[in-house]
Amino acid sequence: MRAGLLLIGAGLAVVVSPWARRRYVTWGATPEEVASAVPGDDLLPDAGLVSTRAITIDAEPSAVWPWLVQMGSGRGGAYTYDWIENLFGLNMHSADEILPQFQHLAVGDTLPLGSSGPAMRVEICEPERTLVFRSGDGAWVWIFELRPDRRRTRLISRNRVSQPGASRVARLVHDVVMAPGSLIMERRMLHGIKERAERGLSALPGTGRDS
Repeated sequence: MRAGLLLIGAGLAVVVSPWARRRYVTWGATPEEVASAVPGDDLLPDAGLVSTRAITIDAEPSAVWPWLVQMGSGRGGAYTYDWIENLFGLNMHSADEILPQFQHLAVGDTLPLGSSGPAMRVEICEPERTLVFRSGDGAWVWIFELRPDRRRTRLISRNRVSQPGASRVARLVHDVVMAPGSLIMERRMLHGIKERAERGLSALPGTGRDS
C-alpha cells in the first residue's frame, strides 16, 4: 500500500514538473515558434495558460486550408478521437473529404461547440494563412497559422486560455488532467489534418505522387 502511494506520488511529481508541462504545451513546436507572436495573440494578452503545438505537412497551405475552415461541431469535426469528444456532447464527426458547404468561413461567423458549449466566433480569417476563433465568453482564443516551407507547410496551433482559477486545486487539476489530455487530443488532431491534406494532395494529377 505504502509502495503504491509512493509510486503514485512520484508519478504526479513527474506529471506536474516544469519539464513535463513544457512538453505538454509545446509539442512539435520549435523554440522560435513558441516565442514568436502570431495574429490573435492580442485577443487575450493576459492569458494564464498558453500552448503552442505544431506539425510539418507535406503539402502546400492551399491543400491544408480547406480542412481547417470546415472544422467544428456538426461540420467537419476535429479530426481527433470523436468518441471522446462525443462523451461531452460535442457532436463531432470527423470528415474524410472536403465538404463544399463548409468552405465559406468569414469573420463574424459563429460556430457552436456542441449543444451547450460556448459558441466560437471567427475573429481572423486570412485564407491559407491564419484562422482565429474566440469563445463567446472571451476565455479561450484558438489560433491556427500556416507557414509555407518550400512545398510544405508548418501548421501551428496556439491556444490562449484564461487562468483556470486562483486556487491550488484548480491549477493541480489543470496540470494533472487538462494539460496532458489536451496534448493527446490536439496531437491526434494535427496528425489527422496532416494525413488528410497529404492524402488529398496525392490524389491530384500531376503531383508526382502515387494515388
